[in-house]
Amino acid sequence: MKNRKITAVIPVRKGSKRLENKNILKFADSNLLVHKIRQLKQIAEIDEIVVSTDCEHMIEMAIQENVSFQRRPDIYCDEKSKTFNEVVEFIANTIETDILIWAPCVCPLVEVSSYKNAIKTFLNLDENFDSVVSALLLKEYIFDEEKPVNFSVENHVPSQKLPDWHIITNGFFIAKAKDMAKWKFVYGKHPKLYEISKLEAIDIDDKFDFIMAEQIYNFAGEKS
Repeated sequence: MKNRKITAVIPVRKGSKRLENKNILKFADSNLLVHKIRQLKQIAEIDEIVVSTDCEHMIEMAIQENVSFQRRPDIYCDEKSKTFNEVVEFIANTIETDILIWAPCVCPLVEVSSYKNAIKTFLNLDENFDSVVSALLLKEYIFDEEKPVNFSVENHVPSQKLPDWHIITNGFFIAKAKDMAKWKFVYGKHPKLYEISKLEAIDIDDKFDFIMAEQIYNFAGEKS
């Protein structure tokens, strides 16, 4: 794809039900939103970073970090007026770009190298795939309500020999903007799974997640 624009959008909103002001919790030397902005700034392949939000305080942070912002209408942020699908459709339709990277700030441990390699993967996709999504390889013994799903009790195998199952994580989603708008979703029916580590997959949804992410980040900093 030549002469294509790549835009990373950070979707954030004011308020949070499970963890108050989650998107701007103090993290590293700033907060989760600013931390994500600064991560994405390190990726030369990204032409523009857009903070999509209903929060004036977060818009001020975007301005201070010298990135773009989208003042998203309240109905696309209150989690009641519009579905997530409609939110994706709105953002994908209103941000002028060719390729959209959906980059939530609640996964602060995603490595810059993972973003770079995932972008490269997307730019080299063949016709069998329509998007790239971050995923965590799952090697666990799974039961449904009645029986084993991915293993046999009669023929035990080590966990590393279990089938390759994946969990879609909230790290990043990459697709053509027009496709996201058409799908009304952040990835299509034929995504290419980009494996990330367990640490990168940490998604801050509650206080425990935040403490885990913060401790791991601080420990990694001390070791470097």
